[in-house]
Amino acid sequence: MMRAYVFIGLLLTLALACTDEATSNSGRSVKETPAKEGGRIADIIRNPVTANEPLDTINVAKMVFSETSHQFGKVKAGETVKHTFKFTNPGKIPLLITNAKSTCGCTVPEWPDEPIEPGGTGEIQVKFNTKNRKDYQSKPVTITANTYPSQTILYMKGHVISDKE
Repeated sequence: MMRAYVFIGLLLTLALACTDEATSNSGRSVKETPAKEGGRIADIIRNPVTANEPLDTINVAKMVFSETSHQFGKVKAGETVKHTFKFTNPGKIPLLITNAKSTCGCTVPEWPDEPIEPGGTGEIQVKFNTKNRKDYQSKPVTITANTYPSQTILYMKGHVISDKE
């Protein structure tokens, strides 16, 4: 008898959880609505004023990379590998990169400080120091910007050959 109650409870939960409307990670409804015209620099962030307003996914900055992963091949331990990731902003407002970080200090990104205008291009240079590294490496760099979604991940991948190999 107890199993029947649990089964009915699970069915009700599943039925009530399903909706036709898409939701964001916060559970809010995500609807495409145009931005209001305005000249304030704060408007490029595109955050809603209240939790009840829908997210604007049309009039946002966009970051389109020519590649999101760089395969650097085989290198000797101790070498520094550099790569420049190029991108464009096909969005409708200026692109503002607020942060770029990796999971460790061996991978260091450099990004533009100034906003990238719609139709403009930019570069993110990533340096990977292979000192004290060996074997296959895949180092992510997380870019945070006023885009939707707000984070993009780039990768530096390759094989580091130790002195013993």
